[in-house]
Amino acid sequence: MSVVPLVFTSGWASGINAYAVVLLLGLFGATGVSDEVPSALQRTDVLIVAGVLFLCEAVADKIPYVDSVWDTAHTVIRPLAGAVIAALLAGESGSLPELAAGAIGGSTALMSHLVKAGTRMAVNTSPEPFSNVGMSVAEDLGVAGVVTFAIFNPVAAAVIAAVLLVLGIVTVLFLASRIRRFLRRRAQRREEKRLAGTGGHWPDG
Repeated sequence: MSVVPLVFTSGWASGINAYAVVLLLGLFGATGVSDEVPSALQRTDVLIVAGVLFLCEAVADKIPYVDSVWDTAHTVIRPLAGAVIAALLAGESGSLPELAAGAIGGSTALMSHLVKAGTRMAVNTSPEPFSNVGMSVAEDLGVAGVVTFAIFNPVAAAVIAAVLLVLGIVTVLFLASRIRRFLRRRAQRREEKRLAGTGGHWPDG
């Protein structure tokens, strides 16, 4: 069977939480649940690092504004992780060139990352923190559920991931005005901090 569905699903999930994807796939491979997982993801050091970073993300992802800073820092990391995981999966199966798999996984991860980052910007316009916690928990459960399902039924999981990606894009477009408002507020706060650092006066020159 072609590895494309698993590549697509892992790319979508990596754009939301790349560390969870590495950790889950590695554990599935190390425990013998799946023979499709590359040995590189099953290494003990990889699992430990992925676990620690997953815990860091689990905390940062639930704090208003900190989650958006974290997302910004991962704009390159998540797509890169999606590409690497996809290439490893393709190399393990031999049914898809690794370069093509990397392109699929990386581009899908980038799209889902942008959806996540955009949605979090909209959520951060809310004054209470509970929506951030709810979104984070829902994302983590979604990633865990879809990736686990993909191990046993990759085609159906890929369809679910595609539907969720499309719904996410539509949601971000619908929330575009709130996202723009969030960006304006963040830019205003940065300007206020900059002015505070100059004593409230515009710098000379």
